[in-house]
Parts: sequence; structure tokens; C-alpha cells
Amino acid sequence: MWFAYRDQDWVLQDISFRVEPGERIALVGATGSGKTTLTSLLLRFYEPQRGTIRVDGRDVRDLDARALRRRMGLVLQDVFLFSGTIEGNLRLGNPGLDRAAVERAAREVNAHEFIERMPHGYETAVEERGATLSVGQKQLLAFARALAADPDLLLLDEATSSVDTHTEALIQSALQRLMRGRTCLVIAHRLSTIQDVDRIIVLHHGRIRETGTHAELLERRGIYYRLYRLQYAGGGRGAPPEQPDEPWVAGAMPAIERFTDLS
Repeated sequence: MWFAYRDQDWVLQDISFRVEPGERIALVGATGSGKTTLTSLLLRFYEPQRGTIRVDGRDVRDLDARALRRRMGLVLQDVFLFSGTIEGNLRLGNPGLDRAAVERAAREVNAHEFIERMPHGYETAVEERGATLSVGQKQLLAFARALAADPDLLLLDEATSSVDTHTEALIQSALQRLMRGRTCLVIAHRLSTIQDVDRIIVLHHGRIRETGTHAELLERRGIYYRLYRLQYAGGGRGAPPEQPDEPWVAGAMPAIERFTDLS
């Protein structure tokens, strides 16, 4: 599959991979490598110029866009909450979800406790974009919203920046529960959070450069290894040992873009 936002300035080139039902796939790469573009194509916000994207063997262009999106759960790093109540934000207008289903989802992802502490529990008013809630609380609500909808495919931008250690632990626990037994495509920011996924796909300049498990990619000592070393520079826990014959360890930036959080 090939895609460009204009003319033939390709953002994605010759992309080809298959995700099996229940498989958890992580997309890794530097800024501009095409991670977010891939999910936008899957949701049919754009169409590829060459090739096809298939769901259950059918070209997504042959599927109704609304029906396709109802089968997917999308959790972004920048969580958007609508003005209304907490329950209304978790249900998103779905008449098939009652209070019991909403509460089950909230309990499963560690959101129920803080919701119950709110002035009116699930009926507490929420301002647009969740201005009165913390970053961590909004993220937990986003997880609960996705779980309540019970999607076939979960698209997840899993960054947990700007939260305290306790909240991050809650989010990581919720993340594992949300992904359990579900087909997942994860845009990975903190590489420590994806060590247990089934497969990691490394994108670089719009192409797939490496594929494998966390252990396999570290052993290969390629792009993923260098990204991992950059995140754990200074001897962070779990970092692979420094290699004196690799100049980037001594402070030189590797021959890839600086690894940042968003693409």
C-alpha cells in the first residue's frame, strides 16, 4: 500500500502486513514515520493511492464507513470529552449500554473509584474537553469508553506522559486489561509498555524496516534497538548493555530522526 497527502510525496511506501484476530501489534518509529497515517487510513479518513486495506478479507472501500468505525475503538493520547455527564461520555449515545454496563467497564479499567468520588458520581457534569479532570482521569475515561463499546479492533495511542507515578500505574494496568483478548494496533511511545505485544513493526521514512518481538528486535541491534537505547540513556531499568563500538552511545545521535512522541 502507498499513500501521499499530495501528489507523489509518499508518506507510506510499499506497506504490507497482516494482523490476525486477537493479535496485538505495536507500531514504532520516529516522528513522521507514518504511524498515525496508518490508523487514519484504516478508519477511512483517507484512501490509499495504491493497494488496498482489507478487514475480514474485504476492501474497506467496499464497506460502509460508519459500520466499519463502529467495529473499532479509538483511544488517542489527547482525549476529547464532550460537555454532558461522565456517563454520557462513556455511553456516547449508544442506547444498548445501560448504567450497569458502563460501571463494569469503568471498574475494569480502574476508573470507577475516582468517578464515585466525584460530586455526583456518574452524573457529574463534564465540561467540553474535560477541563475539570486531570490528564490521568481523562485517559482512564477514554479506556472505559472503548471497553464499554466492546470493539472488534482497538486502535490505541498509548502515551502516558504528564501523569504521576501512581496514575501511570493505574493507566498501565487498565491498558493491559483493555487489550486482553482483543485485536489491537498500538502506536507505541514508551517502548517499555509494548514488550509483551505479539509483534512490533518499526516504521522509518514511511517504510517497514523491521518486524519482530521486543527480544528479537533488541538482538538484531537495528533501528528499534537504537530507539530503545535512546529512551533508556543513562542506564535506565531494562536497557540493553552499552556497546563501546557504537558511536551513538557516547552521545552522538543515531542516523534516524530524534525519537519524539507524536507523528
